[in-house]
Amino acid sequence: MSESIAGVRIPDSALAREATELVREAASPLLFDHSRRVYLWGSLRGREQGLDFDPELLYVGAMFHDLGLTERFRRTDQRFEIDGADEARRFLRSHGIASEDADTVWTAIALHTTPEIPLHMAPEIALVTRGVELDVLGIGYDRVSEEERAAVVAAHPRPDFKNRILAAFTDGIKDRPETTFGNVKADVLAHFVPGFVRGDFVDVIKNSAWAE
Repeated sequence: MSESIAGVRIPDSALAREATELVREAASPLLFDHSRRVYLWGSLRGREQGLDFDPELLYVGAMFHDLGLTERFRRTDQRFEIDGADEARRFLRSHGIASEDADTVWTAIALHTTPEIPLHMAPEIALVTRGVELDVLGIGYDRVSEEERAAVVAAHPRPDFKNRILAAFTDGIKDRPETTFGNVKADVLAHFVPGFVRGDFVDVIKNSAWAE
């Protein structure tokens, strides 16, 4: 029997169960619970907006979106979002999911820290971002009922979440500071890594190889 939280059914296919176990093994309880909440918030926002989305694709997008912060999947040569996106696409293709659907999930994860743009794309892409924004930033907090919030947090608690997720972000990206150029994670390193100097777009233009 499939699990239901706040009226949202957790996908119970073999693919979804394997995705759950992969994330449970690779990620901390903090990131596991966060990722499950992202799916639940995204589903609730999708229902509220009347969007037609594939729950299984949304689930994999939500569950894999922070894998790039984990020791197992973390690289140092690209943005952490791409780490998770690459693994999600590999995982889905290995389970026979069509390239187009796997690419949709890749895009959902790769863009989940990019404001606004994902919200104008396919529902699964938009709803991963909706879920992340609600859980991390509180955007859309009042679009979910108090009863729904209580049910989600009861199933996947978030004790001291703000401080703990900032620590997880810092740990996951501090060894690749150049990958934060032009994205929101530069703010994390500016707060928590002494000596970090963010890249400057104007300086890049002025110091390029062009004479004028």
